[in-house]
Amino acid sequence: MTIVGTISFVVGCTAAVEDLARRRISNWTSGAAVVSGFVVHASRAGWRGAVSAGTGALVGFAVFLIFYLLNGMGAGDVKLMAGFGSLLGPSVILGAAWLAAAVGGMMALVYASVLALRARRCARPANGEPAPVEMIPYAPAIVAGAWLAEFALG
Repeated sequence: MTIVGTISFVVGCTAAVEDLARRRISNWTSGAAVVSGFVVHASRAGWRGAVSAGTGALVGFAVFLIFYLLNGMGAGDVKLMAGFGSLLGPSVILGAAWLAAAVGGMMALVYASVLALRARRCARPANGEPAPVEMIPYAPAIVAGAWLAEFALG
């Protein structure tokens, strides 16, 4: 396994566990990915590697920023995508974003199915209002997309 693969594995596992357990991805996790991407790529290719890492981080950040602005995902998800962008570079992170969207869509279908089954068994709350909508932890989809893209495109 390459150094980028190892870092991606550690960052991905950490982010997925944090998001599933606490519904938050720490800045330390995303920040470590961004810094690691700069260090690895700059040590391999000098300033061109640093530019590639920076461009990847910006592309990763920008791809999911609109969803954050529309309240569709949390800031931690956007920063995690920037971290993977720094590690994978601008061309691979675009593929990772598409794959993350596909995995996230599948997760949403499963989640909606579970909610539908649960709603059939449970009555509405006493006040008659629908139960609040719970956000789906998206880090596992981002991680799966990044790992798949790294394997297939990287």
